[in-house]
Amino acid sequence: MKGKTRLIFLFISIVILAACAPVKEEPLAPPPTALVPVDKKDVPAFSDDLNFKNLELAVGRSLQYYDVLPADRVLAFGSDRFTVGELRESLHEFLRIVRSAPTAGELQDRVTESFHIYRSVGRDSKGSVLFTGYYEPVLKGCLFPTDVFRYPLYGKPEDHLVINLEKFDDKYRGMRLIGRLENGEVVPYYSRAEIDSGKALAGRDLEILWVSDPIALFFLHIQGSGVIELPGGSPVHVTYAHTNGRPYRSLGKRLIDLEALSRDEVSLPSIRRHLEEHPEDMEDLLNYNESYVFFRTSRGAIGSLNVPVTANRSIATDGKHFPRGALAFIHTEKPVMDDEGNILSWVPFTRFVLNQDTGGAIKGPGRVDLFCGNGPYAETMAGHMKHEGALYFLVMKRK
Repeated sequence: MKGKTRLIFLFISIVILAACAPVKEEPLAPPPTALVPVDKKDVPAFSDDLNFKNLELAVGRSLQYYDVLPADRVLAFGSDRFTVGELRESLHEFLRIVRSAPTAGELQDRVTESFHIYRSVGRDSKGSVLFTGYYEPVLKGCLFPTDVFRYPLYGKPEDHLVINLEKFDDKYRGMRLIGRLENGEVVPYYSRAEIDSGKALAGRDLEILWVSDPIALFFLHIQGSGVIELPGGSPVHVTYAHTNGRPYRSLGKRLIDLEALSRDEVSLPSIRRHLEEHPEDMEDLLNYNESYVFFRTSRGAIGSLNVPVTANRSIATDGKHFPRGALAFIHTEKPVMDDEGNILSWVPFTRFVLNQDTGGAIKGPGRVDLFCGNGPYAETMAGHMKHEGALYFLVMKRK
């Protein structure tokens, strides 16, 4: 018992001293203030700017997730509670509606009649939600290092430890540490600087493949998944396997603090441009974000539900606030682009989506990250999207 107690205190001391970054497990049930029921007079117009083919695919992937959960597990929609079984039936009912090829009026009537509708309280308690986008970067790569392909993607190291503190005491439920053993002591896992600049993982046969562009690789770490095009071979999908447990620190915010970019200027293209124009500062700037992602090959971009995310149909939200896998509806803006990829304007759109991912920077009830897919349009949209909008969740009414 004394040894166990000492071990608990050791781990808690690590938390207090920030020796290993604590990571909160995201509970299925969000707090009751995140979603509020929508009055009949405030129900949005349920139109969708895309065809329903990839919507059915996204719904099917949430069903995959629900199929492995206990049917009686409870999820919260604000102050209301629904079981996984009810959410599963909600998705089947929604599929029946969209497969009937309804007119706009029929879609509105059937969704309104069949579903409870909840709106996120947003960032201001008035429903205002900030939408950003993420995408699957496409990088050039190689299965072995060369003079051109010098920057490795690492798989999860064998000395990577995840310590679930609630196994030692229930009062630490949801708390975990990520670290490694050094001389019998748990210490923080290597930082980005130690891994990339200090080569802490080199020579351990952890490299999945190598790429040619360190900036694109940094963005791949932020996006969490991507496509690597190999010379004369098939593309390889890579996705998040785990993290080093260090805190995510925004490079965009760092450049604002350094007065290198204004808040309005910050975007993926502007950050890339600054790094390319200041190669002497690039290493220090990239290492400012201590968080580091380890990858694995996959069948596509995998979200936090361990099912593939669907381009333009999957969103990432804070798992502490919204029900995972659930049907949602968004209203925000998307870019109109010319043939050269320049943004001409931003136009409003509405769309049904599925809540299938989370993100390190996506915190609170007023943030949504839309998965934009891959390709030039997806990269441009994700790189510039920073618009206000509204987020709704739907669940079928009980009969």
